[in-house]
Amino acid sequence: MNTRRIATWTGWLMVVTFVASIPAYFILYAPVRDHPDYITGAGSDPTASVALGAVLELIVIIANVGTAVVPYVVYKRYSESLALGYVAARLLEATFIAIGIVSLLTFVFMRQEGTAGTDAALGRVFVAVYDRAFLIGPGFFAGVANGMVLGYLMYRSGLVPRRMAMLGLVGGPLVALSGIGVMFNVIDRGGAVQGIATIPEFFWELSFGIYLIVKGFKPPA
Repeated sequence: MNTRRIATWTGWLMVVTFVASIPAYFILYAPVRDHPDYITGAGSDPTASVALGAVLELIVIIANVGTAVVPYVVYKRYSESLALGYVAARLLEATFIAIGIVSLLTFVFMRQEGTAGTDAALGRVFVAVYDRAFLIGPGFFAGVANGMVLGYLMYRSGLVPRRMAMLGLVGGPLVALSGIGVMFNVIDRGGAVQGIATIPEFFWELSFGIYLIVKGFKPPA
């Protein structure tokens, strides 16, 4: 088993999740998320933007699952239950990303077919489904999977520096709790509190991916 190659592939897959997800959420889906009335045929046609965002998020789904499946043979040496739990959590996250993709593609389809009528409320429904799916997927299960499960597995195994793994152990619960806070309307979605809560998790996932690309898993482990 070539653990160096496995580490490199895992690191690149983790980086791909960043490269593909950020423009999809913040740029390509923005026209529809900001203007639900586009479903009625008003405004510029968002088809190309949403379609490209959907392709990028399909890549995110593949990369998400890959970050758990590719290194599974390494992770299970230290804890088969945690390794399997990580795969399951990533699959759940990917499922909710897929729900979000379907909701926005349906939005565009109804605009193209002219079946939405003149009421923008239907557009707001599809955008709300996307937002809630994103909240539960990347906004909750990412904290559980990458933060809690992967962070604990890395801390326990020593496959990466334990100080780095501590970012995941801190960031994961913060992401999950902030997602729950949005569900209960305690904090604003996309507000300052939720943004601050994602910082440790953001740096944990990014540093984890870069570390595996540059150095691989620690040999002593």
